Amino acid sequence: MQNVLSLDALRALDAIDRKGSFAAAAEALYKVPSALSYTIAKLESDLGVALFDRSKQRAQLTPAGQLLLDQGRTLLHAANQLQNAVKQLDTGWETELVIAKDSIVPNAPVLDVINRFLQLGKITQVNLKEEVMAGGWEALQTGRADIAVGLSGDFAKGQFTVLPLGEVEFVFAVAPHHQLAALDRVVSQEDVQQHTAIIVADSAIDATKRSSGLFDTRQRVTVSNMQAKIDAQKQGLGIGFVPRHLVGNELARGELIAKACSIPRANIQLYLAWQKQSEGMALSWFSQQLAAVAWQHVLQLSH
Repeated sequence: MQNVLSLDALRALDAIDRKGSFAAAAEALYKVPSALSYTIAKLESDLGVALFDRSKQRAQLTPAGQLLLDQGRTLLHAANQLQNAVKQLDTGWETELVIAKDSIVPNAPVLDVINRFLQLGKITQVNLKEEVMAGGWEALQTGRADIAVGLSGDFAKGQFTVLPLGEVEFVFAVAPHHQLAALDRVVSQEDVQQHTAIIVADSAIDATKRSSGLFDTRQRVTVSNMQAKIDAQKQGLGIGFVPRHLVGNELARGELIAKACSIPRANIQLYLAWQKQSEGMALSWFSQQLAAVAWQHVLQLSH
């Protein structure tokens, strides 16, 4: 029997599920939507099953589609490992290296390291992805990323090489025109309950999602990363804790106002981590270079 599955079809299925629509998946894969639709339609025809429930507004997998995706991701990961193994056998350098950066980490230090790598002229393609909270650990565990910067929370000891980067301090911040900005006392829990909180969504797909600085409020607006949260709070959409090192300029310019708050928000420790058994030369280079960044200075720029 002819095998109707292809890696391109599995990549298309994976992208549609992750991005939520055919159009967004096509953009991520650098394809036109019609080509992606044809790939999925042909796969459904060849298999004789529907992979998506097209009655929904969002592209939603059928049970058959979910089974194919779950097993297909294992095949995609294995194919990527095989491709890397073949290339490494010849050159020692991976064909691709994926860096997962938590949105709590500034872009500049990581981009500086990538820039230095590009000067080496190696074959390795670098893919920088943004993750939030548990999403970074999941990216490492599932093979979506080779190395992760800015991880926090609990991790699987023994599975990864883990290095501490430094602690992040949080500040309760509001826009200068927000109602709480004019409050001449410590902001209480009762105060914040009357306003909208801006929440960053965890990017984990299957792992247990975590919440960061979550408290009871009248309303919540969920955004996909920390910069979007900062922008929303600058516009006065809502309130919440933000990393001090990311809002130093906003606080200095008065675009955000730091308020004393009775709700506790502890500092968090950030980590750099990668799989212990990985041996690629690009991963070795990046792990050394990222570990050498003066992260404690980066995380205290506003002090």
